[in-house]
Amino acid sequence: MAAGREVMIQKKPLSVLVSIVEDDASIRQILNGWINRAEGFRCLSVYDSAESAIAKLPEEKPRIVLVDINLPGQSGIECVRRLKPAMPDTQFVMLTVYGDTTHIFDALKAGASGYLLKRTPREELIASLKQALEGGAPMTSYIARKVVQSFHETPAAPLKTEGLSPREREVLELLARGYFYKEITEALNISISTVNTHVQSIYEKLHVHSRAQAVAKLAEMPARP
Repeated sequence: MAAGREVMIQKKPLSVLVSIVEDDASIRQILNGWINRAEGFRCLSVYDSAESAIAKLPEEKPRIVLVDINLPGQSGIECVRRLKPAMPDTQFVMLTVYGDTTHIFDALKAGASGYLLKRTPREELIASLKQALEGGAPMTSYIARKVVQSFHETPAAPLKTEGLSPREREVLELLARGYFYKEITEALNISISTVNTHVQSIYEKLHVHSRAQAVAKLAEMPARP
């Protein structure tokens, strides 16, 4: 090698590690294949029960966990509720057959970042994983519609912890519709720093720590006049 010559070695970007919690072996195999064939992703581990996932995932620290709800023993929702405090930087995305509002909001309150139905096509699933990594709240369109419809229902009593300003309410509603921060700046003609300020204020007033938890709180609020 000539003196002074440098050889530049380009490092391949690290893959996003994804774990799966699913009791159906055939679905686990399909998801494993989908993830490993997607550029920039790698399936780190698979589990057939909430109990086994709870025991191992905090050590493995995947970036994303796909979780079924109907698991033997503890449910997938309980799995997320147990794991989220120990893995605050991990995105938990539900992948289930349940499309009712009870399961949806129970999952979001437990700490899930997204909610997809099992009929979701491969391309949409991978796009949803990317959206979760970017701070979005991916939802199957049918699920998103159910969430929006729930905003129009008048609850029995107002949420005592609401106390949001009109602008904060607008920001929260856009978050619930899946808007990214940059899209919110364009929709409301405000700066990104202002969006961050509003989001932090929303979290503090609603006593939540994530977008998904804030969206779940919004569903309990009375509709705006």
